Amino acid sequence: MTARMAPGSSLAGLQDWYRSPLGTEVAALESACVQHLLSDTFGYYLVQIGVTESFRDALASSRIRHRILMPCERPSGSQGCEIVARPHRLPLATDAIDAILLPHTLDYAPEPQVVLREVERVLIPEGRVIILGFNALSAWGLVALLRRRAGRMPWCGRFSTAYRIAGALSLLGFDIERREHIMFRPPLRRALGPNCALFDTLGRRLWPILGGVYVIRAVKRVSTLTPLRPAWGKRRALLPGGAVEPTTRESTHV
Repeated sequence: MTARMAPGSSLAGLQDWYRSPLGTEVAALESACVQHLLSDTFGYYLVQIGVTESFRDALASSRIRHRILMPCERPSGSQGCEIVARPHRLPLATDAIDAILLPHTLDYAPEPQVVLREVERVLIPEGRVIILGFNALSAWGLVALLRRRAGRMPWCGRFSTAYRIAGALSLLGFDIERREHIMFRPPLRRALGPNCALFDTLGRRLWPILGGVYVIRAVKRVSTLTPLRPAWGKRRALLPGGAVEPTTRESTHV
C-alpha cells in the first residue's frame, strides 16, 4: 500500500535536498541507523510519514509485513491504495499501527505536538515510533539560526533537541528505548567524504550530544490492570470505520 500527504507540504523541498551531496551523506547515515532500529521491530503495519525516497532500503529490510508510505508528494508509478493525509490528522484507525517512522517530519510540522498525539493515537500498545530530527544543539542548529530567513532547505525548519522531544513523548506515555546522535561533521561540502570520517569518530567519543541529527526510538506504554496479549492470529483493521477520532489529550509543548 502506498499513501501520500496532501500537496504543498514543505517536506517536498527536503526530498530535493536529500539528493544534494550533503543530503546524500546525511541520508546514508540515517538509513543505516533506521535499519538497525527496525531490525528487532515486529508487527503487521509500519507507516512512514514524510520523505520516503532515502529510506527504501531500510524499510525493505524490515520484518514488518505491510509497509505504508505517506510521502511529501505523490510518487510516480505508485501501486496499491493511496490515502491523502496530513501528519496532524491521520486517516488511520486507533490502536492499529505497530511502528511509525518520522524522518524530520516534526522539523517542518506547524504543530509538532499535534503530530505526536496522532502518532500516540494510532499506535497499538507497545507500538514504537522512530523519530529523526535536526539537532538545534549542534553546528547544524547554529547554521539554521543564521540561514532560516533565507527559507532554504533544510535550514527553514524548526530544529529541536532530543531531550525536548523525549520529554514530550514521556508526557504522552512513551518510554524512550534509544536516543543517540549521528552526523558530527559540520554542514560543509569540504567536510564530506571518507577523509573527514574523523569528525564522526571524535564526536561520538568527546561530544556525543552535539551530533547534527538526533534519533529516538520510543515505545507506547498503556497502564492497565489486565496484561495485554497480542492477537497474533487476528489481523487488525487499518482504516477506521468512520471519521478519524480526534485526540482529546491536552497539548504537549515541543
